[in-house]
Amino acid sequence: MTISLTTPAMLFPAVSLLLLAYTNRFVTLASLIRNFDPEHSTEGTQQQIANLRKRIYLIRRMQEAGVISFCLCVVSMMALYWKYDTAGGYIFAASLACLLYSLFLSVREINISCDALDVHLQNFKKADNKKK
Repeated sequence: MTISLTTPAMLFPAVSLLLLAYTNRFVTLASLIRNFDPEHSTEGTQQQIANLRKRIYLIRRMQEAGVISFCLCVVSMMALYWKYDTAGGYIFAASLACLLYSLFLSVREINISCDALDVHLQNFKKADNKKK
């Protein structure tokens, strides 16, 4: 199978939007982390911090994989432009693999985010039980 120069080019908007979404996640988490007060640390807060630490690490890896995917896409286009069709195809496949890895990390990060919300909801449940 041969691919044309436009095939990797179709990935540009998708990867760009993904990187923007990852950056927004990172900014939101950074804001949350900066709002934690070390003076008022509880067990729930420590669990939240552990979740945030995992999520920040995953988002960094997601962004790295996305950027590598983007770069490989550009290199693939250059190879195809210079008529190295076989090499361009393999590089494009590597670009897709990096993108798939980035998406896999995104799903893991979402699962950790859900776990963090569960911890937060448990704190509300504990507060309700204390009121009764």
